[in-house]
Amino acid sequence: MTSAVLALAWGCLAATPCAWAARSQAAKVRVTGLGRVIGERRPARVILPVRIRRIRDAWFARRVANRERATVISELSITIDLLAVAVGAGYTPYLAVEVAARWAPPVLGRVLENVAGACRLGADFDRALDDMARAHGELRGLGDALLATDRLGAPVLDSLQRLAVSARADVRRRAEARARTVPVRLLFPLVFLVLPAFGLLTVVPAIAARLGG
Repeated sequence: MTSAVLALAWGCLAATPCAWAARSQAAKVRVTGLGRVIGERRPARVILPVRIRRIRDAWFARRVANRERATVISELSITIDLLAVAVGAGYTPYLAVEVAARWAPPVLGRVLENVAGACRLGADFDRALDDMARAHGELRGLGDALLATDRLGAPVLDSLQRLAVSARADVRRRAEARARTVPVRLLFPLVFLVLPAFGLLTVVPAIAARLGG
């Protein structure tokens, strides 16, 4: 009996380190699994706002670009007229750009000032006009007309006048296109605001009076 008790005690004593090792190993496994789960869930929490932010930034950038493009198109005819007046007064294309930059509308005034500033810093007039046309595709025709005059000495006044007429026609077409979209945009307030209000003010009181009677 005594030997059995001693054997049982020695067995428990020998098994104690193994039990502690198994317990610590199980805790490590649980912590590792929890870290893996957190690691798998964390990208979903982080990536989703990043994607939403990217979509929002792209939408705002596209909206700003479209607004700037529309502004350039609306200011183009006035700027071309200023350039035509300067060229008709005897200015070279470069000097005409400098003069027009002072009196042009804000957006195109900055664009022409950038061209003149690049030339003052040592850039070629051709290169500055090419950069302008790459940055603003709507100004490609204007840049080509000024380049033809600067390189070949071709008369630019007639080209500028044709460009001004085309720019005014483009502005008119855009205004007509926007006017055609007005009825479609009015459908939302008509369907969701005007008609429900009309129903609440006319139909609902009549139904309530009939039910009350």
